[in-house]
Amino acid sequence: MSYLERVRKINLSFILITIVMIGVGYGCSKPQSAPRKEVKGHLLLGQVVSIYKERSSLLVKHEAIEDYMPAMTMELSVSRGDLGAVKEGMFIRARIVELEDGGFGLEDIWPDDPEADRIMNEVNRGLRKDTAARGRKPYRDLGEMIPEFALYNQDNEVVQPSQFAGKQMVVNFIYTRCPDATMCPASMVKMTQIQREAAELSVSDLELISITLDPEYDTPGVLHEYAMARGIDTTNFSFLTGPEYAISDLMKQLGVLSFPEGEFYRHSLATLLISREGTIVYREEGSKWKPENFVAKLQKDIPESG
Repeated sequence: MSYLERVRKINLSFILITIVMIGVGYGCSKPQSAPRKEVKGHLLLGQVVSIYKERSSLLVKHEAIEDYMPAMTMELSVSRGDLGAVKEGMFIRARIVELEDGGFGLEDIWPDDPEADRIMNEVNRGLRKDTAARGRKPYRDLGEMIPEFALYNQDNEVVQPSQFAGKQMVVNFIYTRCPDATMCPASMVKMTQIQREAAELSVSDLELISITLDPEYDTPGVLHEYAMARGIDTTNFSFLTGPEYAISDLMKQLGVLSFPEGEFYRHSLATLLISREGTIVYREEGSKWKPENFVAKLQKDIPESG
């Protein structure tokens, strides 16, 4: 299928999604004003000293917070997802907030790692340049290589497609707050079905990747809790987030459309199969595709033993 045919198909799918959303809305109420996340608390830079799972808290040694708090080591409450995503000794940047019970907690936790930042900036600058160089047609069609990028997974680790060289990848875009059962939730059910059926067929070279289209909200900890709440096996399933500009470029190159409306997003869906060589070999639009179509292609391409 040509680029223009593909774009027409994507645009038609997105128009139909938009019509449905306008007609029935998200959930039971009409979306309200702009979907920007309220910034609360103060920026904190520090290091995780200890993790207290039984109390859902971290002991953090942090720098002085200007006009608010001196440098100190203190226990801070965190979400269940952040509790599972951070590691002892990890340097973090986060928002410290005052809790109703008089204590303090952390939100929006991200790694504060100079080497990770260097990799992230270097790789994603390359992605940005490539997207710009492609001009008005950044979309990558079947047979083209998946672009290189660098994002954080649900365990605060930097992930790049190149680290899965020699593996087959199934890639899609979702966001954790998606309220439409026929969109991201349906797509996630099918991704986990691919994972389960591929394992039953001894397809051992598979990596599933779900990239958030809402990185402002979906921190590594949020993605960790999302996977944990659904009982998803993350041994070969990466949930990715990171710089908004990098994700925007990825969406352009992989043919996913999204724009905010109220608290949520209108968006299209696409699920891609990437070969061991890194090329896009199969694609499904929307969420009505059949997992067995992907599984059949994965099974067909199982390497011969010996």
